[in-house]
Amino acid sequence: MRGHRVIKRREFIMLVGGAAAWPLTARSQQPAMPVVGFLSSLSYLASFATAFRQGLADMGYVDGQNAVIENRWIERSYDELSAMAGDLVQRQAAVIVAIGPPAVVAAKSAAPSIPIVFVAGADPVKFGFVTSFNRPGGNLTGVWVVTPALAQKRLELLREMVPKAALIGLLVNPKSPVAEPQMRDAQQVARALGLGLNVLYAATDSEFEDVFVTLTHQRADALFVSADPLFASRQQQLVTLAARHKVPAIYEWREFVEVGGLMSYGTVIRESFYKGGIYAGRILKGENPADLPVEQLNKLELAINLNTAKALGLTVPLTLQVAADKVVE
Repeated sequence: MRGHRVIKRREFIMLVGGAAAWPLTARSQQPAMPVVGFLSSLSYLASFATAFRQGLADMGYVDGQNAVIENRWIERSYDELSAMAGDLVQRQAAVIVAIGPPAVVAAKSAAPSIPIVFVAGADPVKFGFVTSFNRPGGNLTGVWVVTPALAQKRLELLREMVPKAALIGLLVNPKSPVAEPQMRDAQQVARALGLGLNVLYAATDSEFEDVFVTLTHQRADALFVSADPLFASRQQQLVTLAARHKVPAIYEWREFVEVGGLMSYGTVIRESFYKGGIYAGRILKGENPADLPVEQLNKLELAINLNTAKALGLTVPLTLQVAADKVVE
């Protein structure tokens, strides 16, 4: 397997006047132009980056005109995040935007005195990112993308799509800090629904093929792909494998469905990136993250790909077609 690849790119130039007002002790040490560190647990996705840039622009920070950003994102392993977070500290970032729980953990450890805006699918209070939703109380605030809590709805939708399903595979990333609660929630729901659930693990590209071979050997009826930045970065690979092995699967975001996945149910991820940009801009204007309430993103959407269903020999119930926010035909 080829080695890890870390991409580094400058894309933004931050406004000088009044930009990094928090914390005051760090402001005197900031470079002439404040830097926004963008630390991501998933490889860069252009559509999401556009939403983030729009959030910054709406706060007065326009790409290429008055702002600078330092991007750090991984291609294969979460192990790179600590070093990348440390590098952003060395570059005197005025604020770090951390995408995904692994990135938040790395940023929190490396930057105890730099404002951090998180966009993550882990309960920020439960995982110790903030003290409370209304008064975060430290150097972190941001957007909670409610994804792990959706296990019941996803399994119900999957059973409605595949009525005869008895055994479901659950794909998780064992290196994710939210893997354990994801498994626990899904297992509890599966028992309540009378479904068998086999947990399958993948933390690298090379393990995805093994997952689908195992699904075939186990005669699993469908696959539940858990919410994880690595999986989001490998949309096309996972969707292609599911098609090749004829496995009905449900994913977290509609972007999977747009590239051929069967169905998805989850948050509108572009909106969370946009709001992350808004929060970063507010901090650059001088607001204290300790006083910025965490925003819970509750907007959910169901997406279904009718072409994929037909290829799998599935008839999509009319109830699902009517309920879907997006239908690919």
